[in-house]
Formats: sequence, structure tokens, C-alpha cells
Amino acid sequence: MTKNYFEIKRAGINTTFQDQGRNNLYHIGIPFSGAMDNRNYLLVNKLTGNKLDHPAIEFAYQGPLLKYYGNKISIAITGDVNFKIKRSEIIIDGKCYQTFNIQNGDELDIISTNKSVYGYLGIGGQIDLKYQWASCSTNTKANIGANNGKKLEENQKINISKINENLNNYKLDYINTKIENIRIIKGTNFDYFSEKGKKIFLEKEFTVSKLSDRMGMRLEGPKIENIVNTNIKSEGLIKGVIQVPADGNPIIMLSDHGTIGGYPKLGVVISADYDKLVQLTPGSKIKFKEVELSDAETLFKLYELETQNLISRI
Repeated sequence: MTKNYFEIKRAGINTTFQDQGRNNLYHIGIPFSGAMDNRNYLLVNKLTGNKLDHPAIEFAYQGPLLKYYGNKISIAITGDVNFKIKRSEIIIDGKCYQTFNIQNGDELDIISTNKSVYGYLGIGGQIDLKYQWASCSTNTKANIGANNGKKLEENQKINISKINENLNNYKLDYINTKIENIRIIKGTNFDYFSEKGKKIFLEKEFTVSKLSDRMGMRLEGPKIENIVNTNIKSEGLIKGVIQVPADGNPIIMLSDHGTIGGYPKLGVVISADYDKLVQLTPGSKIKFKEVELSDAETLFKLYELETQNLISRI
């Protein structure tokens, strides 16, 4: 039996192990998966003294309630999250982007996210996990990854095989900001849609549907007219691509998306905006703005530079 472990008292909603995902497996139908909000994933690993590609626990809306048994260990939570640490009769109010040391018998209660979807729990040590195709990322649709490809469950244990020696406290002053428009580049089937349909897409407002998960985000709003064909021969898909089925309501492919699809592709969300896109809750409003490929490349370089600057401040 492992000496150091967390026991899950409440699993939370869609709580899974995630890292940076799997490369070069599209040809066998396996998407990248990995953390939905990559910046917050990287920051939680830096705060807990882990390598940046170390697995973290991702949760949506409500996180898990965990009880810890073992030697002192560091934890951190990133995102916009309410959480508390219960130590005997004392309740400690948690703060995101800050390291906390957890002791034997402490409970970590990740209550909820605030007007956002995903949060990340980093544990300062080596979690005992099985890897599949060089990644522990869990894809529950395909039962791939750590924990037999399933969500974490009540009464389950998270075993820690090695605790990081550095238990120093770190803190980062960082606020998750919203974005006014989600920027896109044209999709490969952009000209399948009428001029009116294109104008609606780029000028009107859409609403995030409740029918959204790690696989895709469905939008509701004015219908986008297709004047060529509402179905095409199945083609490869990428993360962030926007498909429009026959009903005229866009679907944005997210991290666990299928690797091929037969709906025309109107656009692709630029990589620099992906983290903010996935944090939009059902009922949120979206407006799209078209940019050129060269602009998207520049924006991604700036996003990466800002992320590295944040990491270096920890």
C-alpha cells in the first residue's frame, strides 16, 4: 500500500487526469486530448514544483472533495475556483495561484468554479498513473488514458509514489481575463456558405449551448445558410475547427473531438484564443472576428511569450 495518498470523498463533475496530450495519432483516430486550458495547466505544475508536462487533475464546475493521508505535500489550484482546506476544526480559505502545504488528515474541498468551466489541481509529487501512448490524458468517450480512461470516482484513492522535496510556498498574481471576440481564420469550406451566412457568422452573437463538453461546443443563434452542400465527404478535423451541420448551428471541435467529420468547416478558432474559449459557460455569448493566418501566427507567439513570462515569475 502506498504511504501517501488522497481519498476521494466526492468526485466532482468530470474530474480527470490530464497532461499535454498525445501527438501524431490522428491517423488511427486518436485526438490530442490533454488539458483544455493549457496555460492554467502549465501554471499549476510550476506552482507545485513539477515538470511542466506532469499530470494534473482537471475538473469542471464542481471539483472533488479529497482527504489526504501521509507526509506533508504541496498543492495548488489554478483557474477561477472556490476551495477550502479543512484542518481539524480550522477552515482555511483557498486562493488560486498559490501553493499550500497539505498535512495528514487534511481535507481539500474544491467547491466550484466562478463563471468559468475548468480548474486544475496540481499535486507536488509523482502520481502513480499508467500512461498510454506516452500520455496519461483521459478521454472518457474512448476510455483512453489514466484511470482506465474513466472519470475519478467516489472512494477512489490517488496514490503518490514520491513527494517533491521542495515545500516552499509560491504565489502568482494573475487574473483570468475574458475576451470580447473569439478570433478565427477561414475554414476550408468557407465558400460553401452564402454571403448572408458569412455576414451573420462574423457580425451576429451566438450563445454557448448546454450541449457542450470536452469533445465539442454547440452554439445557438441565427442560422448560417449553406448554398453548396450540408454534408461533405468525411475529412480530417483539428482542435478549434468550426463545423456547421444542416441545422445551421455551429459546432466547435474541442480537445477530445473526433478526428474526421462530414460537416462543412466554416472557420477555425486561433490557438491563442482557445484557453478562453473553453472557459465559456453555457449561456455565454460569443462573437467571432476574422483574422489572417499571419495575424493568428503572431498572436500565438505573443500568447506563448506571455505564458512563459508568467511561468518565469513563479
